[in-house]
Amino acid sequence: MSETTETIFSKIMRREIPAEIVYEDDLAIAFKDIHPQAPVHILVIPKEPIPQLASVESKDHALMGHLLLTVKRVAQQAGLNNGYRVVINTGSNGGQTVNHLHLHILGGRQMTWPPG
Repeated sequence: MSETTETIFSKIMRREIPAEIVYEDDLAIAFKDIHPQAPVHILVIPKEPIPQLASVESKDHALMGHLLLTVKRVAQQAGLNNGYRVVINTGSNGGQTVNHLHLHILGGRQMTWPPG
C-alpha cells in the first residue's frame, strides 16, 4: 500500500461516492460495508487520514479512544445486543486493502474462532 491519503474513504467523507452513513461526528464517520461479511458489517473510520494502526502515535491517544467509543455507540444503534466483533486489519499480511485506518464492526450472527 502506498502512503497516499487519497482513498475510497476520502471520497466517501467528501460525499463524492455514495455510502450508507449510519453515524458521523467531528472526528469519525461510520458506514455500512459494501461487501458485508456478516448480517451487520459497519466500518468506523477517523476523519484524520491515518494509514493504518501501525502508524498511530501517542498524539492519537484521544482519537483512538474516541473510535472505540464510536464503535460501542454504533453497535448499540445497530441493535447488536448479543455481541459483535471489532476487527482492525493492519498491513497487507493483516488483510488491509484500504490505506486508511478503519474498524470493522461485525455482528448479527454467531462469530467463530479462529477468525481466519
